[in-house]
Amino acid sequence: MSTEYEQDKMAAHDAPQIKEHHMKAGGLAANMSPERRQQVEKSLKRKLDARCSLFVLIYIMNYLDRNNIAAARLRGLQDDLNLSDTQYATCLSILYVGYILMQVPSNMIINKISRPSLYIAIVMLLWGMISTLSGVVNGFGGMVAIRFFIGFVEAAFLPGALLILSKWYTSRELTLRNAILFCGNLISNAFSSLVGAGVLSNMNGILGHAAWRWLFYIEGAVTMLIAISAIFILPDLPHNSRGFSEEERAVAVLRMTEDVGEADEDSAEQSAFAGFFMAIKDVKIYVMMLTFTTYVIGLSFNAFFPTLTKTLGFGYTTTLLMSAPPWAFSCLISLLNAWHADRQHERFWHIIGPILFGIVGFVISMATSNTAARYVALFLQASSYAGFIVFYSWISSSFPRPPAKRAVAIAMINAFSQLGNIAGSYVWNMSENGYRNSYGVVTAMFGVTILGCWIFRLILVRLNKRLDEGIDTWAVHGDVAEQTAVTEGVSVEEGAKQMKDYRYIL
Repeated sequence: MSTEYEQDKMAAHDAPQIKEHHMKAGGLAANMSPERRQQVEKSLKRKLDARCSLFVLIYIMNYLDRNNIAAARLRGLQDDLNLSDTQYATCLSILYVGYILMQVPSNMIINKISRPSLYIAIVMLLWGMISTLSGVVNGFGGMVAIRFFIGFVEAAFLPGALLILSKWYTSRELTLRNAILFCGNLISNAFSSLVGAGVLSNMNGILGHAAWRWLFYIEGAVTMLIAISAIFILPDLPHNSRGFSEEERAVAVLRMTEDVGEADEDSAEQSAFAGFFMAIKDVKIYVMMLTFTTYVIGLSFNAFFPTLTKTLGFGYTTTLLMSAPPWAFSCLISLLNAWHADRQHERFWHIIGPILFGIVGFVISMATSNTAARYVALFLQASSYAGFIVFYSWISSSFPRPPAKRAVAIAMINAFSQLGNIAGSYVWNMSENGYRNSYGVVTAMFGVTILGCWIFRLILVRLNKRLDEGIDTWAVHGDVAEQTAVTEGVSVEEGAKQMKDYRYIL
């Protein structure tokens, strides 16, 4: 390990040393020729993309471990545990209680530590271990307890990963990277069906265990194996991450400062709760919380997708196999939509467009019993996730600085939105007429989501107008011109100039 990295490691625990490191980094990057800067930045992003790609695999396992209960249900879990429909819905929803409770505290912790990679690896190891225990439960109480603790531990991953990505990628790069991350979610919906079909079809009775129990054993073990590799692969922070040269770290720090116009760091005087208090005073966060929650309710078909596919009238193996293609299609649409959102530097229409396609899918499912039409509708419904991914980038760009506030904003919005998953667990109890009433509820929720996005956009338009008039510069950035100047090694006037051109992304 190099002396340079040892210094970085020490800096993570010493605010003055961090500031000194950033000043040196700012000077080093600022003195590069444009050609050298471009070369270093290209190398930085290539390494970063390779290492952050592990987030995709982690997210696949995150959703496999969370949603494999839906596939297990098709092969006897509900009958073996003597669960009523309401008890099964409770097993689904209790996960989100733990998920909600831990998200904000976890992101406050991860924003303050120097090795977020180690933190995420440890929590992944824990949730893999707990998920494996799902295969040994024998009743309702045991399954409820397991599901609660899976949610409690899993809560650290998604908001933590989003925060780490927002510390490395600019606003013109972040949506596509978030989309690649969320492809782990979408791929897991497809992959879980394929894995479920293989395990549930071939392992029933092996060593005296039901096939659905083997599903939990196998997927939990794989999760723990990946968790160990995450310790050595995932990046930490731009100023101290291993595996990058001094020039690459310097450019990484400077890129994030240039993106928003101020240093991407908290002041030394800010407590762990400073970001929390800043976030709860911002009206924007409440609009996003309510809007995102209705979006999540609209997307609640995800946890019941194999069950909805089963309404087409095929056997359980065929049903699981047919559940995969819609999510592969959704992944492709999500990447294209995210790439275009970054290219256009726009968010609103890239959220609304996929939602409208989802509504069309819901209407088709309500309006016809034709097998082919209903299967096409499942593709349209799955594609509505493309807007969901862009929404996360809208959160990061709408609460850019300081990082403590951004960390809490991401966690608060994501945590509150899980109330939508709890409600969604019960929305799909209305199975009459091919879940027509359930489709009616999620269609209405998508309508409310569109309204909420429109209101949020109006708020940002108003804030940008005030920024144009020079009214709200302090409210947007905080009193950080001096901090930015010191961090980047420039005058206070130059620091303020860097900040004045920032505008919210609509």
